[in-house]
Amino acid sequence: MAARKRPLVSIEITPPEKGRSISELFGSVDQLLPFNPTFITVTYHQQRIVYEEPVPGQIRKVPRRKNPGTVGICAAIYNRYKIETVPHIICGGFDKYETEDALIDLQYLGFKNLFVLRGDPAPGQKEFVPEPNGHRFASELIAQIAAMNHGHYLEDLDNAAPTDFCLGVAGYPEKHYEAPNRADDLRHLKEKVDAGADYIITQMVFAARPFLDFVDRARAIGIKVPTIPGIKPVTNARQLVTIPREFHVDLPEELVSRITRAATPADAARVGVEFTTRLCRELLRNDVPGLHFYTMGRGRATADVLKATFI
Repeated sequence: MAARKRPLVSIEITPPEKGRSISELFGSVDQLLPFNPTFITVTYHQQRIVYEEPVPGQIRKVPRRKNPGTVGICAAIYNRYKIETVPHIICGGFDKYETEDALIDLQYLGFKNLFVLRGDPAPGQKEFVPEPNGHRFASELIAQIAAMNHGHYLEDLDNAAPTDFCLGVAGYPEKHYEAPNRADDLRHLKEKVDAGADYIITQMVFAARPFLDFVDRARAIGIKVPTIPGIKPVTNARQLVTIPREFHVDLPEELVSRITRAATPADAARVGVEFTTRLCRELLRNDVPGLHFYTMGRGRATADVLKATFI
């Protein structure tokens, strides 16, 4: 980001569901190669724990994960495309020692960039519950990684080699859904930056002004790191329900009404691409450091937006 000569383009993808091929994901990335994505982030989600009773009186803990393979997907993408990949690292499901071991493995594998989040509650839980001796907040996880960057591990090691991770964190222009207000949410963001975060990628935004106001408010309390807006093309009526429900964001009335009135699925997709293209152009006029696209593993709409924006 520091060396950029033009706004960066980056994308986020989700690993395929268990049992599915990686080929569909590669197909999505292939559609976006003409736009030279600088980096690709890969999501990570907590596993769901179920308890089975195979015989009366014997309880068995069974972990089930819907989208495994974050590190493997990152390695596969880098080996295939030589594009920088950024795995998500979350608090949920790990204690501090398991986190340290995972970070050491990532260092050995050559990863330099991480995206650090608390993560959502585990499937089936309403509230986030950390592991015993785990991290409750992303700022705590960032502090652990930042300490490793200075050669400080959980054990007192002699001549420990420091890691060299660059850390991204999430920001929420409309505030995190658990925060009581925007000011409190920004204070938590500053805690993450003060703990060692190097850049911010925001939750998806659907209007430029709320994002720009968010950056201004962040700068006013001392958050100076680069902040990249998250972009999600909305191209069908079903997303008008699922996106607000899953990501706790508001959709502009213009977008909702135009997609709702669209006569065909193709018309709805065209409306979404046109709307998102206008948003991207406005953000670029305001000198954002980049655009980060949430593709959910599907690249066609993002490719259409990028083509209309840059070509």
